[in-house]
Amino acid sequence: MSVRRHLAVQGGHLVWVVPALATLTVGLAGIGHAQPWRDELATWTAVTRPIGDLFRLTGTVDAATGPYYLLLHGWVVLFGDSATALRTPSALAMAGAAGLTAVLGRRLLGARAGLLAGLAFTVLPGTSRYAQEARPYALTTLFAVLTTLLLVAALDRPGWTRWAGYAAAVAGLGLAHLLALTLLGAHAVVVLVAWWRGPTAAGLGAGDHSSRAPARDRRLLRWPLALLPAAAVLAPLLLTARSQRSNQLDWVEPARLPDLAALPGAVAQSGVLGGLLVGLAALGAGRAGRRALVPGVCVLLPVLLVYVAALAVPLWVPRYLLFTVPFGCLLAGAALAAVPAPAALAVVVLAGGLSLPDQQALRRSHGWPRSATVDYRGAAAVIAAGQRPGDVVVYSPRDGWLFLDLGVAYHLGARRPRDVLVVREQRQRADLWATECARPAECLAGAGRVWLVVAGRRDDPLAAVPGAKGDALRAGFTVEQVRPRAGVTVALLSRPG
Repeated sequence: MSVRRHLAVQGGHLVWVVPALATLTVGLAGIGHAQPWRDELATWTAVTRPIGDLFRLTGTVDAATGPYYLLLHGWVVLFGDSATALRTPSALAMAGAAGLTAVLGRRLLGARAGLLAGLAFTVLPGTSRYAQEARPYALTTLFAVLTTLLLVAALDRPGWTRWAGYAAAVAGLGLAHLLALTLLGAHAVVVLVAWWRGPTAAGLGAGDHSSRAPARDRRLLRWPLALLPAAAVLAPLLLTARSQRSNQLDWVEPARLPDLAALPGAVAQSGVLGGLLVGLAALGAGRAGRRALVPGVCVLLPVLLVYVAALAVPLWVPRYLLFTVPFGCLLAGAALAAVPAPAALAVVVLAGGLSLPDQQALRRSHGWPRSATVDYRGAAAVIAAGQRPGDVVVYSPRDGWLFLDLGVAYHLGARRPRDVLVVREQRQRADLWATECARPAECLAGAGRVWLVVAGRRDDPLAAVPGAKGDALRAGFTVEQVRPRAGVTVALLSRPG
């Protein structure tokens, strides 16, 4: 191998190695500092159940996240359920997404644009946020870039091996997050344009040129054929998830026009950097011309498809569209590649500096919105500090998505007081909630001291408990102490006299 070729190979590796390692470093920094928030608590309770109970859970609720739960279940068996352990697979996936973004950028737009796109992806607070989230969004982002890279490879140099790899990646994309399959709308456009240009046109890559093989003419047919195996794999999951949609997304509001404007800041986890990314992406699209087709449609079409659907069906959750961010970074990389390297790197460094306040904030709390986080760890610490043998615990509210009981259970484990009102716990119900006894006064009859955990900061926590449960607590107990924490209040109740 000549010296020039050796240097070219090493430089080619740096294009993806640098963003991947940088993203992994940033993603792992402080990964265990923020306590698990309610979505991660749902992940924890799912993945720590036996396999049979996990399958029963996904048959009742959260089927769309079931494949991710199954993957993380095996991980937890090996590495435990600490916050760091639960989140590390996401950090690895996000590092992979950064590296693949650089590879795709090199293929479509050139090596410099690929490297800068990967680095731009690295410095976004949203990248760190979801690299430190025990949910499937980082894995979805990885598969989104991988499927697109494999599609480009299959269109430039067709072969059933490449199409089989693409089909497997599409199945992985759907298993990670069903809504990410809207990316296939963008892929359809890419396939149609490649077919329209014909087998003798230049390929999709920056320096690639298609062969003149007649097989290229059959790309329009091979793409849907490659989707058939993925469709067969995903069909049962789609049907099950569809039947659960009303319960799973009952908290989501219909989409509004301002939601589109707010999306860049939401997925970047920074309004300033979201706006900067959009501006650079627009400049990059103008500079790249038709080479901007792939990243351009991979940003715009999924967003528009989800938005239009969300006008009628509540689906609009910005983090569900995180997988489009690498494609915006590709366009930004094209803009940065047009200026001298020192200036381009200075922009990336500046963006990293601007991200520091948001980077620090997300490592303090993962709750969203950050103005309404719940300090489960603080509540558990109050109980642990004052607990005596025979104490029991009561939660309010018990329904909804706050998961006060799961938060205390995560931090206290087997040391937590007995959940006195529970008659069917989450595993028995095969969902995320517990059933409480119909006559609370009878269930509380033998309790001497009760730890009451209520949502919100309450001066009078007993008054915040509704219904028969509140009546029983107010009739049988008095408040000894009240310890408010962010988003939650812990009170110690005891029998009078």
